[in-house]
Amino acid sequence: MSQDFNAAWRAALADALGFVGGGVIGLLLGRALGWEFIGAPGWGTTQILGLLTILAGMGGCRWLLRRLLLGGKG
Repeated sequence: MSQDFNAAWRAALADALGFVGGGVIGLLLGRALGWEFIGAPGWGTTQILGLLTILAGMGGCRWLLRRLLLGGKG
């Protein structure tokens, strides 16, 4: 039971840090490439690309942290 609880906490931590940290990294990467999503008016190609960098950052960072904290599970 204790190992299940410990694994659940590590999974929750990986999810939380992965989503938040990856979102920030994706936002900054998008801004560096000129793809502004936050604060940009309307919906155009640059806003869509900015949103995709945020989503890719969130998913990629979550995946990486789960691999590191859970030993390849997830």
